[in-house]
Amino acid sequence: MDSLQDLLGQYSAAQPDEMVAIKRYIFEEFGVPASVGVQGEALVVTVASASLANTLRLRLTALQAAAHTKKRLIFRIG
Repeated sequence: MDSLQDLLGQYSAAQPDEMVAIKRYIFEEFGVPASVGVQGEALVVTVASASLANTLRLRLTALQAAAHTKKRLIFRIG
């Protein structure tokens, strides 16, 4: 029987393409990492500063186009 550590070592969670695209866009444009999560029918984007979150709000359509999604984007500071 496999131990829990062995099972978790073999597990690799594949992220949806839209999450990867949003992370890549933010890193390429601003040079900072971001985390993206799914909450129901929305994508939650967490960034380190309030100014970056506000800038991303202004670029909402560009983010949605880069991710090829029509889902609602929620920006959080964290």
